[in-house]
Amino acid sequence: MKLYLKGERCHSEKCAIEKRNFVPGQHGKDRKAKIVGYGLQLREKQKVRRVYGVLERQFRSAYEKAAATKGITGENLMTGLERRMDSVIYRMGFGTSRAQARQIVRHGHIELNGRKCNIPSAQVKPGDVITVRESSKNNPTILAARDATAHAPAPNWIDVDREGLKGRVTALPQRSELVQIQLNEQLIVELYSK
Repeated sequence: MKLYLKGERCHSEKCAIEKRNFVPGQHGKDRKAKIVGYGLQLREKQKVRRVYGVLERQFRSAYEKAAATKGITGENLMTGLERRMDSVIYRMGFGTSRAQARQIVRHGHIELNGRKCNIPSAQVKPGDVITVRESSKNNPTILAARDATAHAPAPNWIDVDREGLKGRVTALPQRSELVQIQLNEQLIVELYSK
């Protein structure tokens, strides 16, 4: 399944899934494995982990926070992952992939409410203002990513000023507008609630 992990490459003909959509190996094309039960739940969890680029411990912690919050656990989990700083930078279009957005945050190019933020897992909330630091406004990576993602609209819960390299979180993300791939977060909840 296409997870859009490689940024611009996933939107071109160079995408590995488009070129070779079967498992690796000599008998990859012939393999027809039906996955059920635990395997299906595990695959769904791994898919979400890879899309958001989080490690197992981070994901488990995010799940536990989501379970402790009122509401539907699966939606809380997805909302919590989407509110991470690296994911918000990716959604704003300042990184072509979540991995690149994570690196931009980690290298200290981002300010959250006027203060430097270099923690990719920092959670944003409605009303937060996210800007590219003044010293990084001419960074070629950020400018190239902004130009490459100019065709992609920002989600409804973020107001983005692409020219000024800043944005504002206006609301919490809704489940319907989160990820561009098909996910079933209920399977993740079932996996962790065993």
